[in-house]
Amino acid sequence: MKRRRLVSLFNAILFGVMAVTGVIAFIQPFSIEIIGLHALTGFLFIGVVAGHIFNNSVALKKYIKSPVLIGVIGVTIFTTLLFYYQPAPIKKILGLSGNLGPALDLFEMDEKGMTYKYTPDPGYKMLIDLRTGPAYDLENPPRLAVWLENQSLYHIKTLYVSDTPDNRQQLPYWAFKVKGWEQAQKEAEEKNLSLEDSVDAVSEATTNGSFDPADYILPTEQNASMPYRVMIEVNQPNDPSSKLDDQPSLVYEVEVDNYDPYTFQLLELVGFPVLEKDTEKEEWYLSYADETIESAFEIVDSVLLQIDRAVDKSFFKNTTSP
Repeated sequence: MKRRRLVSLFNAILFGVMAVTGVIAFIQPFSIEIIGLHALTGFLFIGVVAGHIFNNSVALKKYIKSPVLIGVIGVTIFTTLLFYYQPAPIKKILGLSGNLGPALDLFEMDEKGMTYKYTPDPGYKMLIDLRTGPAYDLENPPRLAVWLENQSLYHIKTLYVSDTPDNRQQLPYWAFKVKGWEQAQKEAEEKNLSLEDSVDAVSEATTNGSFDPADYILPTEQNASMPYRVMIEVNQPNDPSSKLDDQPSLVYEVEVDNYDPYTFQLLELVGFPVLEKDTEKEEWYLSYADETIESAFEIVDSVLLQIDRAVDKSFFKNTTSP
């Protein structure tokens, strides 16, 4: 009886700790202390539950023979798959959480536009707010890619891309940038080089050649900060104009410089991608968006970039840019 009481008390106490820390982890911003407490308590809870099963093994054997067991297993499998794959209603519930995690992003879409939140560090919070124009169709939303580039115009990280099988065809400029990054990564692995050395082998070395997003987003040293670009490519499939059978994607960008940090910046339209035909390798460049583009201009009304940094602006402004 003492053993049963002891196990039952531990069950109740550990369950209480897990319940409280679980609610706190959902409501509050990410905290490694809370997450650690919740996880480690969970491991202890597993051991205590094992003791509970052992103490009640006779009764549990009877439950196994009950037809209710099949229903319980079915409900468990259903909820597990539901929470794992996270359909829209589940994502909406998770979107209420204040905990974006240490490196978690959140994408939301409605009739007013698209919002992307990126929090790779508690000291850095990025919000991209895309407001839509009259050509935006919520029932058939455009393809979208968001990525970071360094000043050498190399892709360093894709933040978001539409989960569609045709995204590389509909977003050719992003796909071209990613392909170059993948090729450099493959060559680096084959030659046992760093990614930066692999790129420098086929192009000029630059001081802005890092492929680690952390070097741009939130550098740990004053003289390590490097400017970077936030890029967005948007394309509405099968949208002809009076002069084109299908209008191309449009690319927007803004440069972020931690030496001259701004909390709010507007992304500007820089053009549409064009395939260079007179080269052996696949090359895409951005061309000025002219009168051949019509309704594609009206998919996006504006794109606002907001970055909240925990580091004081003087951390960067009191130094000399390299």
